[in-house]
Amino acid sequence: MREHYLEITYCKGKPLAAYLYLSAASGVKSVRTESRDAGLLVDFGPEDQPIGLEITAPEQMTAAQINEVLRSLDLSPMKEEDLSPLEAV
Repeated sequence: MREHYLEITYCKGKPLAAYLYLSAASGVKSVRTESRDAGLLVDFGPEDQPIGLEITAPEQMTAAQINEVLRSLDLSPMKEEDLSPLEAV
């Protein structure tokens, strides 16, 4: 198992996309994706557990929006400082 972590892809110094990996066994693949907000998708694994959040518009996403989605999935919210790289534009 791994802890959740944020991975951000940049293009010319600006965040292009991000992915928040949630606690899941290594190698678990997404079997379905659900849209939650503009620019935010939830990936689910084979047992319908959330495995990650695709953040397609990181410059428009706030820590509060991400934490709201995490709570709706019955997951613990993240600390704002752990999501602060999204706001570092």
